[in-house]
Amino acid sequence: MSRTDDRDLIRQCRNGDRQAFEGLLVKYEKPVFNVAYRMLNNIEDARDVTQTVFLKAFEHLDSFDERYRFFSWIYRIALNESINCLNKQSRFDPLDQEPQSDADGPAQQTGSAQMSDSMQAALMTITPAYRTVIILKHFVECSYQEISQILDLPEKTVKSRLYSGRQSLKEALVKEGVH
Repeated sequence: MSRTDDRDLIRQCRNGDRQAFEGLLVKYEKPVFNVAYRMLNNIEDARDVTQTVFLKAFEHLDSFDERYRFFSWIYRIALNESINCLNKQSRFDPLDQEPQSDADGPAQQTGSAQMSDSMQAALMTITPAYRTVIILKHFVECSYQEISQILDLPEKTVKSRLYSGRQSLKEALVKEGVH
């Protein structure tokens, strides 16, 4: 789906067509969940955040500015909700370092499971500001300009955070024994 398709769905939704919002949900549910999971390292928390993101998006769709991409707007909501969840956890419980799932996911079923686990563990050790730009750049594959729009930061700040985040991630991976 293109940006125009998103705009059409948003207009239809604003005109009372709830099925149109389902189109946006189908398109963005998995990417939003993936961002939340990478930020939180907890499947249940990521599911909760994903639900909250789409509820907020639906409730505030009238405030969406069509000059921007829907994808940038919803990712920003997802990142904010993930950070809010992290803040709540840090006040009450330490972060778990193991994914909260009884079922093996695709990463655990492949030979890259150890690298994936090491990467996730290392991501959880760096600050949320650095983690956010790394996830958007390397896992969501956003451009610098898109990250700048999503985070409402100058591109130079995005690049600086990405550089520093990569350095922190590298140090964390070395500590994990990954070279």
